[in-house]
Amino acid sequence: MSILPKLASSLNRKDELPNQELAKEIVIKKDKAAVKELVEHLNGSKSVQNDCIKVLYEIGAQEASLIAPYLSDFVEHLSSKNNRLQWGAMTALGTITSVEPKLIYELLPQILTAANKGSVITKDHAVNILIQLCSNANYATASFPLLSEQLLKCPTNQLPMYAERTLPIVDKEKAETFVNTLQLRLPEVDKDSKRKRIEKVIQKLQKSFV
Repeated sequence: MSILPKLASSLNRKDELPNQELAKEIVIKKDKAAVKELVEHLNGSKSVQNDCIKVLYEIGAQEASLIAPYLSDFVEHLSSKNNRLQWGAMTALGTITSVEPKLIYELLPQILTAANKGSVITKDHAVNILIQLCSNANYATASFPLLSEQLLKCPTNQLPMYAERTLPIVDKEKAETFVNTLQLRLPEVDKDSKRKRIEKVIQKLQKSFV
């Protein structure tokens, strides 16, 4: 039986609760057929696309192995003109990073191209992917320069959040580069509240390592 009637748009709902409940149901049942159907309908109408990608990344957040086989489908949708589908696909890839770091690392060129061309939310989730890879000993050395590059060119509005999210994965070897990157960007940050958040990150690192 199709799971499409359970989507929010099929129920004429404007909230996301039906999609969240459907994701939980699929995870509990480990319903691989339902996951496959959701992926197939990422090429449907815009409302169906939006619902399906929401359910898929909600599944990924709970049981990433269920959506990991469709990694290439999510990469394909990174270039979608539907912004919701684009950043939703990046979100799904972010959930898969924990179970398939090698595959995600190999796809970084496509992921970063999409991030550089995409919306702020798309960039946010791409940065989250890099942070996850930097926390993995197998990919940290190669991924950290890519993360630093994103920090150097990201919008100043996003910089405090990126700095705070990066902080937990910064070890002694990375601390000086990270601090220098943030200090280089500080003159661009106009809002005092955002500047203070960045300065707080710098101070924590300086006390610990520098």
